[in-house]
Amino acid sequence: MRIGVDVMGGDNAPDEILKGCFSVLPKLPAEDTLVLFGHSDLIEESIKDRGVSTNGPGARIEVVHCSEVIGMDDPPVEAVRSKRDSSISRAAEYSSPKHPNRCDAWVSAGNTGACVTASQMYMRRLPNVIRPGIAVTVPTFAGPVVLIDVGANIEPKPVHLAQYGVMGDAYARGILGMKNPRVALMNVGGEEQKGTSEMKVARDLLRGAENLNFIGYVEGRGVFDGEADVVVTDGVVGNVMIKLAEGLSKGLFQAIAAQVLETDPELAVRLEPVVKAIYAKHDYHEYGGAPLLGVNGTCLISHGSSVARTMANAVLRSRQFVLSGLNDIINARLESIQEPAA
Repeated sequence: MRIGVDVMGGDNAPDEILKGCFSVLPKLPAEDTLVLFGHSDLIEESIKDRGVSTNGPGARIEVVHCSEVIGMDDPPVEAVRSKRDSSISRAAEYSSPKHPNRCDAWVSAGNTGACVTASQMYMRRLPNVIRPGIAVTVPTFAGPVVLIDVGANIEPKPVHLAQYGVMGDAYARGILGMKNPRVALMNVGGEEQKGTSEMKVARDLLRGAENLNFIGYVEGRGVFDGEADVVVTDGVVGNVMIKLAEGLSKGLFQAIAAQVLETDPELAVRLEPVVKAIYAKHDYHEYGGAPLLGVNGTCLISHGSSVARTMANAVLRSRQFVLSGLNDIINARLESIQEPAA
């Protein structure tokens, strides 16, 4: 398998991205290749003392030189169109089904909007997918929850939300191993009369989808109470929600640690391993990245603050996604959920 990695994307690029690639290499089958997209001088400098062969027969690493970088603040669409030789654009291009040296999957911790744009431009959508969506696995005290969408589609139509429910369900089953995930639609309340008219249309489409355990609406607090396994929402609400949860959890850990240290320093020392264990169980780095579901290939988008461990897990998760055959399952299940004819 060939897995592409955007070496230049993310707050800690390229050092942490490369460290993640080197650490995951021994965990991959001998026939697998990591295709690194970025400035070749930086990449070669990092690997020259590691004894890893590149760009030759039997090489475990292939380097694709890219002269441009899409910054985290660059406008996504304009950047992808104008920076065709950026690491994001080239990684997506290589992941196109038509590319002669195709990558089976690619991962990036770079500009999320650019990753979405480049994927749709070069990889295209699955035949029955109307709009791709980003599915994040949110660690909660009740277990992992799939939240879709978290930024790919900020103004979804009801049919988009319905398709997200089916895609999220397929992902929860195929990758997270859930037997019969409960799918819910994010709303301002759980009552049937709540929400906009479009929300109600999306609800009815989800309710009518085959082989979908749709349980109705869920409020924001219900996500962390374990009321659903897959939560469907638009890209704005989803993105705000995960960032709010991330900031809140980090702040709570810091506040508790500071208070315990001030009250009883000895107790703080004894509690440190407990706090670290709890944090590790709810650490987004463990999940590696969020797949862009619905594109004709595999793209995992990692957190901008990704470190070596994040990227290593993202590579492993992307490989799992490819082997699962999830795209074929998603495409087949979405055949019956399409936009009505005008």
